[in-house]
Amino acid sequence: MNNNLLGIVLSGLLVASGLGAGGYFIGQTMYNAKVAMNTAEVKGLAEKRVEADTANWTMSFSNQAKSKADIPALYQQAEQQQQEIVAILKANGFSDDEIEIGLIDYSVYEYRDDKQVVVEQEHNLTGRISLETHKVHDIKKVRAEVNKLVAKGYNITNDAPTYRFTQLNSIKPEMLKTATKNARIAANEFAENAGVKVGSIRSARQGNFSITDSGEEYGDLYKIEKDIRVVTSIEFYLTE
Repeated sequence: MNNNLLGIVLSGLLVASGLGAGGYFIGQTMYNAKVAMNTAEVKGLAEKRVEADTANWTMSFSNQAKSKADIPALYQQAEQQQQEIVAILKANGFSDDEIEIGLIDYSVYEYRDDKQVVVEQEHNLTGRISLETHKVHDIKKVRAEVNKLVAKGYNITNDAPTYRFTQLNSIKPEMLKTATKNARIAANEFAENAGVKVGSIRSARQGNFSITDSGEEYGDLYKIEKDIRVVTSIEFYLTE
């Protein structure tokens, strides 16, 4: 088959092509008359589902009083609640290294009448406790335990935990290998119909790795399971 005919045949095949085996053509076969070279560019896809390896969770608690004279008792109450929350975390297997206890912050709000005279004050103490752990599956249970304190009258804000996958570099080589393999499979399928063979790689471009929560189109923080995806663009030589 001469080069011109090869280009015509492959062009028709590529335009009609769709997804296949994780790889797909992105354009027509390119024919370079000066160097008598035929190449085909394809994209190879690799996807992998992983579990997050790190969880971050923050909870806060607050106490209010109307009188400045109540602040000492308010501090005692806040410290007691702080200790109680930490005790729950430790009872569920979390260590001091995973628990970060923030300072108890004080704030005061003043309410004034039309003459700008203070008619009421609200004194607030707010504490924050953060948890960073690799025990991602243990967060759900301990959150439920902390929420039970609400029944005791505690004013607790239980933020949604976030989950991160931090070991991307360890799986990059495997995924790039898979993406390249899928690209070659797709190229071989179409080249076979054209009566040519796929040769070596002329050039390759790596796309960005994307991480999303499993089953979601965007967002990567709120599910333990993550979907990782990468697309590579591979240009192969074609031979008769």
